[in-house]
Amino acid sequence: MAQVDNSLVEKLIRKVETLSVSMEKMKLAEYVYLLQHPWRLLYVNFIGGVARGFGVAVGFTLITGVVLYLLQRPLLARLPYIGEVIAELVRIVNTKLGQ
Repeated sequence: MAQVDNSLVEKLIRKVETLSVSMEKMKLAEYVYLLQHPWRLLYVNFIGGVARGFGVAVGFTLITGVVLYLLQRPLLARLPYIGEVIAELVRIVNTKLGQ
């Protein structure tokens, strides 16, 4: 009977250790702390939101700058053609308004 109890106790000890490691990986203690302190939770979420918003703004600015820089040369090369198209549209509109 003592042998059965020892193996059962060892199994329980291993299960408890596994559960303990799993809880540490989940950071359950930190989560419970945040639930018990709602102002801290709001503060952490606010700082995270500000950081994400700043990151989106900086990223959008950089990507837009690169895209505009890359599109600048083709647009400047086609500028005379674009001017001719616009002039033709103006002539068509003036013709239609005159009738």
